[in-house]
Amino acid sequence: MSKEKLHIEYELKNISLSVLWTYIGTPSGLSKWFCDDLNVDGKKFTFYWQRTPQIADLILNRFGSFIRFRWEEDADTKYYFEFKVTTSELTGETALEITDFSEPDEIEDTIELWNSQVETLKRRIGA
Repeated sequence: MSKEKLHIEYELKNISLSVLWTYIGTPSGLSKWFCDDLNVDGKKFTFYWQRTPQIADLILNRFGSFIRFRWEEDADTKYYFEFKVTTSELTGETALEITDFSEPDEIEDTIELWNSQVETLKRRIGA
């Protein structure tokens, strides 16, 4: 079964781009909201949730803009997950855009999981 691409945007209003980037573009920041712990070896990121590891490769990183990973089990596919930071030219507000891929029957659960993760992020950064 083919996965479907998801694109979710979260407005973070008064959070600066540099603060948000610290939480999505650095291992120490990611471990404060996205996972319980994180080990990095070059471009290999081992994320831990309740001591269970899941490995992803860093495939693209544009400092201050976006970071893209591919889970090890998706190594030979086009699937990835990405965190992108944008700032509205009109309002000056910062947004976090998340791109992910999900099985069609798991889309709602995937969105719910991202919503929960981003709520944790918002609490951490005071948004």
